[in-house]
Amino acid sequence: MSVEFLVTTLVIVLTPGTGVIYTMATALSRGARAGVIAALGCTLGSVPHMVAAVTGLAALLNASTVAFQSLKYLGVAYLLYMAWSTLKDKGALTPDEENAPRPAAKVIVSAVLMNILNPKLTLFFFAFLPQFVDTGDPRAFPRMVELSLVFMLFTFLVFIGYGVFAAAVRHHITSRPHVMLWMRRIFAGSFVALSAKLAFF
Repeated sequence: MSVEFLVTTLVIVLTPGTGVIYTMATALSRGARAGVIAALGCTLGSVPHMVAAVTGLAALLNASTVAFQSLKYLGVAYLLYMAWSTLKDKGALTPDEENAPRPAAKVIVSAVLMNILNPKLTLFFFAFLPQFVDTGDPRAFPRMVELSLVFMLFTFLVFIGYGVFAAAVRHHITSRPHVMLWMRRIFAGSFVALSAKLAFF
């Protein structure tokens, strides 16, 4: 496994995007455990992209403008939905009451959907990843699986780091209603900005 692949993967994962924002928002509102669950969901959202890449569907999607555009605009719509939810009183950045935690399954499903509809991951797995695999290598298939799993591991660990950090400062933020209001606005604005960037990607 090349150093170039490891460094590039780390840079991609560290760059704040939809998954990082969602993980931090979840950790701020519900604590470190929820942040870890969100990180797991974002990581699991990479699986469909990995499966598509290693089974040869990459060429099909890259050749179909309609398919890629459809995926992109579904992602835009979902990001706008996340922005709207975040602004609501019961949105992603509203502290839960201790007796009414958000189900882990719901956190995971939201995170998985977000990453499934993220063309940045599609481009990574469909275009970037194969560059590190020799198509003439008889072990090309397991090699792509190996690289994909490393990417997912990096994603999980880095996102946990973001979530733990957010949870660590949670009390200082959630105990101040005006700060929470502005945090909701900032996160909602981030989702809107990401959706706009994605729409013109």
